Amino acid sequence: MRPLLGTFVEIGVLFGVVMFTVMLTQAIRRIPVQYAKQVVGSNLYGGKRQYLPLKVNSSGVMPIIFAQALMFLPAVIGLQFAENSDFFQYIATSFSNMQSWLYNITFAVLIILFTFFYTAITINPNKMADDMKRNNGFIPGIKPGSETSDFISNVMDRVTLPGSILLAVVAILPAFAMMFGVSQGFAQFYGGTSLLIMVGVILDTLQQIESHLLNRHYDGLMKGGRIKGRSTSSAVSMQQSL
Repeated sequence: MRPLLGTFVEIGVLFGVVMFTVMLTQAIRRIPVQYAKQVVGSNLYGGKRQYLPLKVNSSGVMPIIFAQALMFLPAVIGLQFAENSDFFQYIATSFSNMQSWLYNITFAVLIILFTFFYTAITINPNKMADDMKRNNGFIPGIKPGSETSDFISNVMDRVTLPGSILLAVVAILPAFAMMFGVSQGFAQFYGGTSLLIMVGVILDTLQQIESHLLNRHYDGLMKGGRIKGRSTSSAVSMQQSL
């Protein structure tokens, strides 16, 4: 009875972790953007209010991959000097065990740093501000140009900090799962790159299916309109014949 109860608890915790990862992947910070009205000929354009979405986890799994690529270096260096130094022996032992506190703390810090680094090289607030200004858009209360760029950069930093911390938590969850007695093979599903990639692929697949269904629904509306037109034309022809 007790092993069966433990299995249900593990599955329940895994479901909660997956839901947490989905929320982390989908979470965004929306910045309101107002577009000025323009008169082109006799038509009026603009005047709409839209939102600039900034993802909490805009870097995806790349920080975890970068961090994992560097985590083997301390263990290799420690093994080279472990025979003559207790410190290097401790380093080699700690970084060879993914359940050690030193390994997980270092892993989490590297993920946070790489999240900021990858976000900085992939998102350009200056380009966003220039595109917004070129399209006569502005953030309410913020002047277009450099102030808009600084505002977007500050918001991005504030959003990236909790996102990087939560990403680090997801990455080290398998180690905590193993500490609580979960088998190593099953614990890998509790976090890390495998969980993030699986959630990302599933969400992308669902979005493609949703867009396909919307397109089919749009085609169905067009077909319904044509059927309605045919029925109307047939009714008119019948009236003319009468």
